[in-house]
Amino acid sequence: MIFGMVLCSAGFGVNLYYCLTNGIKHAADPVYPIMQYVLMFLVTVLLFILLLSILLFSSYTIDGKIFKTKFGFITSKYDTDKIQNVTLDRKTNKLTVAFENGEFIVIVVKQEWYENFIDALLQANPKIEYNVISLENDGTDKK
Repeated sequence: MIFGMVLCSAGFGVNLYYCLTNGIKHAADPVYPIMQYVLMFLVTVLLFILLLSILLFSSYTIDGKIFKTKFGFITSKYDTDKIQNVTLDRKTNKLTVAFENGEFIVIVVKQEWYENFIDALLQANPKIEYNVISLENDGTDKK
């Protein structure tokens, strides 16, 4: 995210430099350079805002029977009754939430939040199977 924001800033700066040094005076038709500069400014600013919002406002919440993921402006809702299992992979420190239809999502949270997150999911749907892939063995330990 930060690398993308740096690229957006660099793109904005390069576009601003060309806009100030070249301007539209050398163009035969001034409409195209104006459109190019405006479009590049819009793209870099909007992409920067999107990446910043994802970095600052990403969250996972469980409200009753609804599991919500939020990545900046992008929000998704899932029914906890359709969650089949949750797997904690200790090697990658990621949680995988698998649904009945075969789809899955990967969740990355702080290690201190794993148990609270799993407890909240299990309270919403006690039928969810919770698996842990440990560092010591290649098998799956079930809880």
